[in-house]
Amino acid sequence: MHLTDRQLMIAIDGEGNSSDVREHLDACWKCRARRQELEGAIADFVRVHADAFDGRMPSADGPRALLRARMAELNRPHSRLRFALPIAALALLLLGVVMARELMTARSVHAAVVSVPDARLTPGAAVLESRLAVCSQENLKNKAVTAALRRKVFEEYGIAGADPRAYEVDYLVTPALGGADDIHNLWPHSYSSTVWNAPVKDALEDRLREMVCDGSLDLAEAQREIAGNWIAAYKKYFNTDEPLPEHRR
Repeated sequence: MHLTDRQLMIAIDGEGNSSDVREHLDACWKCRARRQELEGAIADFVRVHADAFDGRMPSADGPRALLRARMAELNRPHSRLRFALPIAALALLLLGVVMARELMTARSVHAAVVSVPDARLTPGAAVLESRLAVCSQENLKNKAVTAALRRKVFEEYGIAGADPRAYEVDYLVTPALGGADDIHNLWPHSYSSTVWNAPVKDALEDRLREMVCDGSLDLAEAQREIAGNWIAAYKKYFNTDEPLPEHRR
């Protein structure tokens, strides 16, 4: 059983991070992907309408923060009529963004938004454990995957009929950091249907390789962090909560 959108929205806001929810998200890649999809919809919504209230709209810290701010305005007698219709319109727009994303996915039976791998299928694997061995070779982050292996990866993730042009069969631990040519290190990573897409991960791979090769980061730690939660690693090493503009596709 998966978490509902309501539970995920509460978790995004930071008010529903119970141990049960955290454990479920750690174990369920579909729920993690859905949470990231909802986060993307909220971020898009806030970016589009950031100026709608002359700077009074709060940052995208979560849907509840936005709701509290708008309700506070509505509780002021002189503000109720002024803000009632804009708030309703914004709420409908947010719903429309989410529904549009659902519709785009529904157009293909086999489509899937994949930002993070299923840990059961793709735990990650490395063959090089020496910093010298890694840094003496060229940056192999875009190492080709055979057509047969690509088909097998798509089959394991239940998207055998998906358009292969929409995905990069990505190395969880990139070859540039000693990642193995093994199906347990491969997964279908969406190119553009999620903000946490393959080009964003490429930027993280470059950053980690630079840090390993200049001696500021241990190779084993870099492999562990990118395999464990590459999005958290991106946020950590780029000091941001969302992909930087120059890394987006």
